[in-house]
Amino acid sequence: MKFGIVAFPSKKLQDLANAYRKRYDPHYALITPHMTVKGVFEANDEEIKEVAKAIREVTNKHNPFELAVSKVSTFAPITNTIYFKATLNDDLLALHKDLNTNFFGAQPEYAFVPHITIAQKLPSGEHDDIIGQLKMVGVDHTEVIDRLHLLYQLEDGSWTVYETFRLDEDN
Repeated sequence: MKFGIVAFPSKKLQDLANAYRKRYDPHYALITPHMTVKGVFEANDEEIKEVAKAIREVTNKHNPFELAVSKVSTFAPITNTIYFKATLNDDLLALHKDLNTNFFGAQPEYAFVPHITIAQKLPSGEHDDIIGQLKMVGVDHTEVIDRLHLLYQLEDGSWTVYETFRLDEDN
């Protein structure tokens, strides 16, 4: 079974992301707007119990973190993905490191760029038109994230929450 670890932003930021995702993201119906903290990995029923225990240990030693989204960016020319770029801060970097170094699943394929996808799998011409428009509109949002979610993928390709973990505010 496929799993991943994400942070869900507030409804306000999800609504803003979904305003674009409805039109430009083929995964719109499969998953709520999110920031991936650990990418997809596979685990069976027994292994996922150990994963959940390990996530709980990690979240118990990390504080809630600030999610500051301040611009629209793209992964082009690697992929035609457009996203709200989140500022990488020390708290988020330490959390990502603990969930990706000597942890379940493979090491990340790419450097960690915290973001919320708003468009993907676009033809190049459409991507180029949209990125210009979205950069002019911009985004400016800050909030505190106090929990992470372990998700699993259903047979229809959609993702749902397996377990939620609160970040420890007493650190």
